[in-house]
Amino acid sequence: MTRTPSLARQIIVAAVILIAVVAVAAGGSLATMGNVDGWYADAEKVPWNPPNALFGPVWSVLYLMIALSGFLLWRWAAKDGRRWDPALTVYVVQLALNAAWTPIFFAGYPVIGEAAWWIALIVMLALIVSVVWYMGLCATRIKTSGWLLAPYLVWIIYASTLNAGVAALN
Repeated sequence: MTRTPSLARQIIVAAVILIAVVAVAAGGSLATMGNVDGWYADAEKVPWNPPNALFGPVWSVLYLMIALSGFLLWRWAAKDGRRWDPALTVYVVQLALNAAWTPIFFAGYPVIGEAAWWIALIVMLALIVSVVWYMGLCATRIKTSGWLLAPYLVWIIYASTLNAGVAALN
C-alpha cells in the first residue's frame, strides 16, 4: 500500500537533507579557504584544469541535485511504507566521502604534505564507486534519483583526474 508522507514530514525531511548537503558544501569551502590562493595556486596542474571561478557555480548546482536526489529517494521509500532503504545508506556514504575529500586534499596538504593528495584520490575513487552503486540501486527504485546524480558522477570522475594530476605532477 502506498501512502504519501504528510506535507509537514516531507518539509522536515527536505530541510534535514538540504542542511546536511549545505553543511558538506560549507565544510568544503572552509577547507579551501587560504589553500586555493596558497599552495594550490603554486601547484603544477593538468592542462585541462578549469579556472577556479568555475568550481563554485558547478558545485552549487551539483549540491542541489544531490539534495533533491536524496529527498526523492526518501519520499519513494516512505510512500512504500519503509522507514529506511539500503540506497539511503549508500546516499549517506557518498555524502560522507564528498565531505571528506576537500579537507583531505586542500587542508591536508599543509599538515601531512603530498600524502594528502594520494589519500584524497583514494577517497575520490571510493566516492565514484559509491555514486555508481547508488545510481544502480536507484535504477530498481526511483530512476530519477539516480539520474540526478549523473552530472555529479561525470564531475567527480573529471575531478579525480585533476586530483591525480596534482599528485603526479608535484
